[in-house]
Amino acid sequence: MVKICCIGAGYVGGPTMAVIALKCPKVQVVVVDISTPRITAWNSDQLPIYELGLDDVVKQFNTPTKTEGLGAGKAADLTYWESAARMIADVSKSDKIVVEKSTVPVKTAEAIERILTHNNKGINFQILSNPEFLAEGTAIKDLFNPDRVLIGGRETPGGQKAIAALRDVISSVNAMSALCEATGADVTQVSHAVGKDTRIGPNFLNASVGFGGSCFQKDILNLVYICECHGLAEVANYWKQVIKINDYQKTRFVNRIVSSMFNTVSGKKIAILGFAFKKDTGDTRETPAIDVCKGLIGDKAKIIIYDPQVQEEQITRDLALKKFDWDHPIHLQPMSPTSVKHVACVWDAYEATKGAHGICILTEWDEFKSLDYKRIFDGMEKPAFVFDGRNVVDAEKLRKIGFIVYAIGKPLDAWLKDMPAVA
Repeated sequence: MVKICCIGAGYVGGPTMAVIALKCPKVQVVVVDISTPRITAWNSDQLPIYELGLDDVVKQFNTPTKTEGLGAGKAADLTYWESAARMIADVSKSDKIVVEKSTVPVKTAEAIERILTHNNKGINFQILSNPEFLAEGTAIKDLFNPDRVLIGGRETPGGQKAIAALRDVISSVNAMSALCEATGADVTQVSHAVGKDTRIGPNFLNASVGFGGSCFQKDILNLVYICECHGLAEVANYWKQVIKINDYQKTRFVNRIVSSMFNTVSGKKIAILGFAFKKDTGDTRETPAIDVCKGLIGDKAKIIIYDPQVQEEQITRDLALKKFDWDHPIHLQPMSPTSVKHVACVWDAYEATKGAHGICILTEWDEFKSLDYKRIFDGMEKPAFVFDGRNVVDAEKLRKIGFIVYAIGKPLDAWLKDMPAVA
């Protein structure tokens, strides 16, 4: 029997191995992870991650996994990769094929190869790269029906070019959203027109409060680092702008909220709808919601958060995280755990918005499109504000109800024009 051991039971390893186990019953799949609670969760009815369709797949075979091994942590942290490679070399008794799947810096495969091949056992290791193109929220569908499968060895520069191009597109449309607001244009119409160009395509041309997720920022910073290591300062600075535009988008969103609400949100209740970095996932890594909430808390707002798939414990941990960055604006700096006392989490959108002065939509969950906004409006303080960071709602319908609406990249209404935000 063929046996596969997956090191890392996160958003890539878990779903990927679940689908392999389902589709390849003759293959024995074992998943190990350094986190005992994570493995325990995989063996329970409460999976450690939310992914559309994953629960049904796991229930079909429900094979227990081990509670030991390495692989947790960020893929770009070579400490984990080195530890995993050394463990593989230490326990292997026959020739092995080692496949790296998570996004990692260039040359990582070669580093693993050096560790594995410099053992004295006479064992042959073949190092392959099978990069994952999973989009969180559709990972199971992507695994069942992948639009492309790449298998390569050593280095694949084309993959790095694709990553860089994608980040460039997202940052460009977010930068364009600011210009659209200033000129009265509609960013959705602009991006639709641009997306008609077959050389570009419509994907990832949706303006938002900012991009997030475990890979976007990590990959572009890896690209910056590689450029700097090769003495390409100008190229590195070019890609740094992608991160700066993303930070600017979040800062601009917070500034718009504060300026619209009479230049202060102190003591005001702000309902946050959505905390995950995108819909159909419970992943909060690098989610723009963290920085937006920190910015509002910095101005002493009272935050009420609702997300259908993110646990309160995760939200509290994210908001209390200490991570100082001198390149970030002051309101995005670390906060003390005591600041989290100004935050509450609820499990109902209507409960979150009750008595609120404003609503911030930070994740494009489908349920936010069909909420009874007349009911929400009636239960809010007046004037009632909606700040749509994902262009989820029909702004005109909400304005007819009585809301003052700000939508990323959309023409501003009279109220917002009279209260310009600081850039």
